[in-house]
Amino acid sequence: MPKPYGYFRIAIPDTSYANYTPKDYPYAFRLSNNAIAQPLNKEGENYWIDIHYPTLNTTIHCSYKPIRNNLRTLARDAQEFLFSHSTIASAIPSQEFANPDHNVYGVYYELHGNTASPIQFILTDSTEHFFRGSVYCNTIPNQDSLAPIYEYMRHDVRILMESIQWQ
Repeated sequence: MPKPYGYFRIAIPDTSYANYTPKDYPYAFRLSNNAIAQPLNKEGENYWIDIHYPTLNTTIHCSYKPIRNNLRTLARDAQEFLFSHSTIASAIPSQEFANPDHNVYGVYYELHGNTASPIQFILTDSTEHFFRGSVYCNTIPNQDSLAPIYEYMRHDVRILMESIQWQ
């Protein structure tokens, strides 16, 4: 008898958080001890980072843009990128986010189905800063087998969103 296809058990590590304040960057936030933040040197783009989770084979790609009377354009571009996944996603629920004490506002998105980027978010102060993040598991998307990673990343993204501060 052939054996059914199985998946490896994913062990989620214990987590603690520390302040991540990159020198001369316009933002700071709390970062998991399971993650490594790596600044990106992308021509014409400053302050972009990738947050790698080596044990989970997952990355949060983060981009930053200063607002220069272009908030609508930045928001539209982020929405277009988000909804480019709509052909695969079965649903894209969103949740508004606000931290008025630190002048941070945004939207958190979860993409249901076997999408390449199951979690995305946008953060801004509406006048100077625009920060966007997308979570990618570096494997073929399978929401059932990756569910423990998605749950862990939901929590980590929430910590990032709640702790970000503009510098």
